[in-house]
Amino acid sequence: MDNNKGFTLIELMVVVAIVGVLAAIAYPSYTEFVISSARSEAMTAVLNAANKEEQYFADNRQYTTSLADIGVNTTTESGLYTLAAAVNGQSFVITATAAGGIALQDGKCTSFTINEAGVKGSTGSADADTCWKR
Repeated sequence: MDNNKGFTLIELMVVVAIVGVLAAIAYPSYTEFVISSARSEAMTAVLNAANKEEQYFADNRQYTTSLADIGVNTTTESGLYTLAAAVNGQSFVITATAAGGIALQDGKCTSFTINEAGVKGSTGSADADTCWKR
Protein backbone atom coordinates (compact mmCIF):
# COMPACT_ATOMS: atom_id res chain seq x y z
CA MET A 1 0.00 0.00 0.00
CA ASP A 2 1.36 3.37 -1.06
CA ASN A 3 0.86 6.04 1.60
CA ASN A 4 2.61 8.88 -0.26
CA LYS A 5 0.48 11.97 -0.28
CA GLY A 6 1.06 15.17 -2.22
CA PHE A 7 2.11 16.18 -5.70
CA THR A 8 5.08 15.31 -7.78
CA LEU A 9 7.23 18.01 -9.32
CA ILE A 10 5.95 17.04 -12.78
CA GLU A 11 2.32 17.46 -11.72
CA LEU A 12 3.10 20.85 -10.20
CA MET A 13 4.91 22.02 -13.35
CA VAL A 14 1.96 20.94 -15.54
CA VAL A 15 -0.41 23.04 -13.40
CA VAL A 16 1.95 26.03 -13.52
CA ALA A 17 2.17 25.73 -17.32
CA ILE A 18 -1.62 25.60 -17.66
CA VAL A 19 -2.07 28.66 -15.45
CA GLY A 20 0.62 30.48 -17.44
CA VAL A 21 -1.10 29.76 -20.76
CA LEU A 22 -4.48 30.87 -19.41
CA ALA A 23 -2.97 34.09 -18.04
CA ALA A 24 -1.24 34.83 -21.35
CA ILE A 25 -4.59 34.57 -23.11
CA ALA A 26 -6.77 36.34 -20.52
CA TYR A 27 -4.63 39.36 -19.63
CA PRO A 28 -4.54 40.99 -23.10
CA SER A 29 -8.30 40.50 -23.44
CA TYR A 30 -8.86 42.06 -20.04
CA THR A 31 -6.62 45.02 -20.87
CA GLU A 32 -8.45 45.62 -24.16
CA PHE A 33 -11.78 45.53 -22.31
CA VAL A 34 -10.59 48.12 -19.77
CA ILE A 35 -9.28 50.39 -22.55
CA SER A 36 -12.59 50.05 -24.38
CA SER A 37 -14.51 51.11 -21.29
CA ALA A 38 -12.23 54.14 -20.91
CA ARG A 39 -13.01 55.08 -24.52
CA SER A 40 -16.71 54.85 -23.71
CA GLU A 41 -16.20 57.31 -20.86
CA ALA A 42 -14.51 59.78 -23.22
CA MET A 43 -17.21 59.43 -25.87
CA THR A 44 -19.98 59.92 -23.34
CA ALA A 45 -18.32 63.04 -21.92
CA VAL A 46 -17.75 64.57 -25.37
CA LEU A 47 -21.30 63.88 -26.51
CA ASN A 48 -22.72 65.28 -23.28
CA ALA A 49 -20.65 68.47 -23.60
CA ALA A 50 -21.67 68.90 -27.26
CA ASN A 51 -25.33 68.49 -26.31
CA LYS A 52 -25.00 71.13 -23.60
CA GLU A 53 -23.21 73.49 -26.04
CA GLU A 54 -26.19 73.19 -28.36
CA GLN A 55 -28.59 73.91 -25.49
CA TYR A 56 -26.50 76.97 -24.58
CA PHE A 57 -26.57 78.11 -28.22
CA ALA A 58 -30.37 77.77 -28.36
CA ASP A 59 -30.67 80.04 -25.32
CA ASN A 60 -27.90 82.57 -26.08
CA ARG A 61 -27.38 82.45 -29.87
CA GLN A 62 -23.69 81.73 -29.35
CA TYR A 63 -21.49 78.94 -28.07
CA THR A 64 -19.50 79.28 -24.86
CA THR A 65 -15.76 78.70 -24.48
CA SER A 66 -16.19 77.89 -20.79
CA LEU A 67 -17.31 74.38 -20.02
CA ALA A 68 -18.27 75.59 -16.53
CA ASP A 69 -20.96 77.81 -18.13
CA ILE A 70 -22.73 74.69 -19.37
CA GLY A 71 -22.15 72.63 -16.23
CA VAL A 72 -19.45 70.35 -17.64
CA ASN A 73 -16.31 69.43 -15.69
CA THR A 74 -12.94 69.70 -17.42
CA THR A 75 -12.14 66.09 -16.48
CA THR A 76 -14.19 62.96 -16.92
CA GLU A 77 -15.70 61.22 -13.92
CA SER A 78 -12.74 58.93 -13.28
CA GLY A 79 -10.13 61.48 -14.37
CA LEU A 80 -8.96 59.48 -17.38
CA TYR A 81 -9.59 62.31 -19.87
CA THR A 82 -9.53 66.10 -19.84
CA LEU A 83 -12.16 68.06 -21.76
CA ALA A 84 -11.69 71.30 -23.67
CA ALA A 85 -13.91 73.44 -25.87
CA ALA A 86 -12.61 75.44 -28.83
CA VAL A 87 -15.12 78.01 -30.05
CA ASN A 88 -14.77 80.01 -33.24
CA GLY A 89 -17.76 82.20 -34.01
CA GLN A 90 -20.68 79.94 -34.76
CA SER A 91 -18.78 76.67 -34.41
CA PHE A 92 -17.19 74.58 -31.68
CA VAL A 93 -15.01 71.53 -31.21
CA ILE A 94 -15.14 69.58 -27.97
CA THR A 95 -12.05 67.46 -27.29
CA ALA A 96 -11.37 64.73 -24.73
CA THR A 97 -7.67 63.97 -24.36
CA ALA A 98 -6.16 61.05 -22.45
CA ALA A 99 -4.88 62.32 -19.10
CA GLY A 100 -4.29 59.38 -16.81
CA GLY A 101 -4.55 55.71 -16.00
CA ILE A 102 -5.30 53.16 -18.68
CA ALA A 103 -6.25 55.90 -21.17
CA LEU A 104 -2.56 56.82 -21.48
CA GLN A 105 -1.82 53.24 -22.57
CA ASP A 106 -4.30 53.47 -25.44
CA GLY A 107 -2.11 54.22 -28.44
CA LYS A 108 -4.95 53.67 -30.90
CA CYS A 109 -7.27 56.44 -29.69
CA THR A 110 -5.57 59.19 -27.70
CA SER A 111 -8.26 61.84 -28.06
CA PHE A 112 -11.87 62.19 -29.21
CA THR A 113 -13.49 65.23 -30.85
CA ILE A 114 -16.93 66.30 -31.99
CA ASN A 115 -18.03 69.55 -33.60
CA GLU A 116 -21.29 71.48 -33.90
CA ALA A 117 -22.24 69.49 -37.02
CA GLY A 118 -21.83 66.20 -35.16
CA VAL A 119 -18.67 65.21 -37.05
CA LYS A 120 -16.67 62.85 -34.86
CA GLY A 121 -12.90 62.57 -34.95
CA SER A 122 -10.01 61.08 -33.04
CA THR A 123 -6.24 61.03 -32.90
CA GLY A 124 -4.00 58.01 -32.57
CA SER A 125 -3.10 55.10 -34.79
CA ALA A 126 -6.72 54.06 -35.49
CA ASP A 127 -9.22 55.91 -37.66
CA ALA A 128 -12.18 57.79 -36.17
CA ASP A 129 -14.70 55.09 -37.05
CA THR A 130 -12.67 52.48 -35.17
CA CYS A 131 -12.27 54.72 -32.12
CA TRP A 132 -15.94 55.69 -31.95
CA LYS A 133 -17.21 52.09 -32.11
CA ARG A 134 -18.32 50.72 -28.76
